[in-house]
Amino acid sequence: MTPLLEARHLRYAYPDGRQALRDCSLSIAAGSRNVLLGANGAGKTTLLQHFNGLLRPTSGELRLDGQPFDYSRAGLAALRRRVGLVFQNPEAQLLAPTVAADVSFGPLNLGLPPAEVRQRTAFALAAVGLTALAERPVQHLSHGQKKRACIAGVLAMSPDLILLDEPMAGLDAAMQAELIAVLDRLAAEGVSLLVSTHDVDFAYRWADTLYLLEDGCCTAAFAADAWPEQLAVLRAAGQPQPAVLSLYQQLSERGLAAAPRLPRSFDELLAALPRKAAAPCEECSECLEKSGLSAPVPATPT
Repeated sequence: MTPLLEARHLRYAYPDGRQALRDCSLSIAAGSRNVLLGANGAGKTTLLQHFNGLLRPTSGELRLDGQPFDYSRAGLAALRRRVGLVFQNPEAQLLAPTVAADVSFGPLNLGLPPAEVRQRTAFALAAVGLTALAERPVQHLSHGQKKRACIAGVLAMSPDLILLDEPMAGLDAAMQAELIAVLDRLAAEGVSLLVSTHDVDFAYRWADTLYLLEDGCCTAAFAADAWPEQLAVLRAAGQPQPAVLSLYQQLSERGLAAAPRLPRSFDELLAALPRKAAAPCEECSECLEKSGLSAPVPATPT
């Protein structure tokens, strides 16, 4: 099947000569959840800006639905209708005075009829939970609300793929949960998503496919379930193991947990714990406490 978006052997050098991408290749399937991992300076933001046509590779090729990118003015406009980018800093993306005005900016620039612009704006605001704040000045939004407003602005363009650069940065736990709920709704509606993040716990729990970027090159691409098989590569790139996976492995080694497949969330880990078990050793109790879980209750003798 033809990938929705494909990068082939991308190279990119900034004007000062610094190499940001080095023979970077990867592909994104339609309707998939994808996460881009990598240390600061690995090239994640540069790669996302190539996918949206903001940057053009020094060499290599980008394809959408199997067709090479068209870098003409009309070609880039068509590309950005299908591939939207949400910047890490929402201040760089919110330009209009109110939330609704900002979300409607893209559809208006497409020359759509006013009724369709209103419909797209209402849909996008509802999708990110900002309908009640439609007329609020953007400068009065919280940081998390600003990020959701940026997603709504991209969503109003009805894209096939949304790129999000470090969307969790600067968000507290509640804001992160709200944002993940938005991403889940978009994925359920068939929108393809590519998220750049340092949060390996979110990446392991949420993604279908993970990509590891190291020194401007995609050194690994694998299904999230295959994390243990990529452990050496990930560790070499400075990526820690997800907390739930580390805890499950320690529990299973002590016979305290068993599951048909590796758990990817703490809910799945809890389901793998036996209903009745011997009291865990002191070390396991400490692990459970650090993870916010309670230790299994010992069986009551009858």
